[in-house]
Amino acid sequence: MFYILFSIFVIEILSFLGLSEHMEHTLDKTKLAQDLKAITGEKYILTTESSKQTYCKGFRFGSGEALAVARPGTLLETWKILKVCVRADLIVIMQAANTGLTGGSTPDGNDYDRPIVLVNTMRISDIQVINEGKQIIGLSGSTLFGLENKLAPYGREPHSVIGSSCIGASIVGGICNNSGGALVKRGPAYTELSLYAQIDGEGNLSLVNELGIELGNTPEEVLTNLQNKKYTDKEIQFPNKLASDNEYKNRVRKVDSSTPARYNADGRRLHGASGCAGKIAVFAVRLDTYAIPKQQKVFYVGTNSSNVLGKIRRDILSEFKNLPTSGEYLHRDCYDATKKYGKDTFVVINKMGSGFIPKLFALKRKADLLAGKLSFLPNKFSDKLMQFLSKLWPNHLPKRMEQYRDRFEHHWIIEMSDEGVDEARAYFKKFFTENEGDFFECTEKESKKAILHRFVAGSAIGRYHAVHQKNVGAMMTMDIAFPRNEKDWFEKLPPEINDLLEVKLYYGHLFCHVLHHNYVVKKGVDAKALKKKLLKTFDERGAEYPAEHNVGHEYFAKPNLKNFYKELDPTNAFNPGIGLTSKRKYWK
Repeated sequence: MFYILFSIFVIEILSFLGLSEHMEHTLDKTKLAQDLKAITGEKYILTTESSKQTYCKGFRFGSGEALAVARPGTLLETWKILKVCVRADLIVIMQAANTGLTGGSTPDGNDYDRPIVLVNTMRISDIQVINEGKQIIGLSGSTLFGLENKLAPYGREPHSVIGSSCIGASIVGGICNNSGGALVKRGPAYTELSLYAQIDGEGNLSLVNELGIELGNTPEEVLTNLQNKKYTDKEIQFPNKLASDNEYKNRVRKVDSSTPARYNADGRRLHGASGCAGKIAVFAVRLDTYAIPKQQKVFYVGTNSSNVLGKIRRDILSEFKNLPTSGEYLHRDCYDATKKYGKDTFVVINKMGSGFIPKLFALKRKADLLAGKLSFLPNKFSDKLMQFLSKLWPNHLPKRMEQYRDRFEHHWIIEMSDEGVDEARAYFKKFFTENEGDFFECTEKESKKAILHRFVAGSAIGRYHAVHQKNVGAMMTMDIAFPRNEKDWFEKLPPEINDLLEVKLYYGHLFCHVLHHNYVVKKGVDAKALKKKLLKTFDERGAEYPAEHNVGHEYFAKPNLKNFYKELDPTNAFNPGIGLTSKRKYWK
């Protein structure tokens, strides 16, 4: 009797500590692998460490262990894999292109209470055009790059056409992370029309069809009919639901508002798949598309005063009849770092097209895997090799941009379209007769290179850190949305913080006050403690973060975002730990 009572006591203690579940979780790994392979075929279930590594390590942040990586080829295969995982009480992490910047689509560490199966959907890449090209259905692995090509014959373009499309980011990933928003008239990626799997509080898996298309009654019917586009125009409904953030163009104009224009935890734009961060398994999303402008022109603006850019921003947003297409900011230090450390990416995209970028990153990952097995090759081998090779290439930036680099600290690449071109031209000519700074109208070649230079700025900090990692401390990347009425938008750090930083690179989307602050701290500095101090300065200014990269495993999910996750996933079976929340079952 004593031993029975003692055993019960131990179990209760372990349960209180959250350990008993992990101890009691028994799993026949061989049978699991067999069950998964019976669904997809042996080739598409990865169980060896070397084959899983590419999928289990984040693009820039985070890594952990997974029991297996499944690569289904159809929506129905994905559903069957989910059923196997739910029966076995496993964690599921859904992943598409794995290009996120905060580690949100990979395991993070090895302190989960259940084994993980990672489901990569990139083989399911179909895009279906509906409503004469005005909307599309993107399946779970479809990419923005693929969507650009699909829509071109219709004279349409997707929500996002710069940035992410160049590195193969997925359509569904953008929706799940409320990402994007660089395009001023369109705002962050958003839809209320989606198809997804969800696990309820009792652990039951169900399929939720909010696509607005009649596809059948059972999950098998719905998924198969959608995959094969087995539906007619009559079965496509047009419910009173949004397929884009159609209010954003008015919201961004409110330059006197004390809140940011857009940020990940904005409750206005948390709905189903939108902002879910992988807390449900999204099979497809339905999105609006946009007419390609008849004419476009890029204006390159330079000044030595951040206040000048602030005045231009307020004038354009509050007084212009036509909103800009985009407005990408770059500080001179970031210009220089990008010229040096983003050169190879720039050249590859410029010469071989953005479609080659996913292949380039796949090659980089393979090179680093190989280097990890060969002790004589350095850490971050691919970065160091590509940096060395980039030195052999001549200067890739236009002459007028280089002249502005020497003259001005702040650079702003503003793209206008249609009637907005003449409006902006007249404004800048008058403005710079009365204010410090200057501008020029880019040729088509200069436009392409200016926008591309700003895009590859995001990779500069990672390359710098890889090359100099022996002599510097940690790398920190901040994704900040400042209030729309913030006038002192350019960061001025107090000496006690500034003196701890080796490198500061600033760039972002200035019209919506979403700025990216990338830092490398000095060797020996406590990066976590410093990050808290930096975030406190943002809190004091009424900023929200993250703005567009989602919380991943870097930021705390604020209460409304955490509650949204819990409503979507009460058992915490999908992507637990996101937003630095609990990794345990039922959110214990």
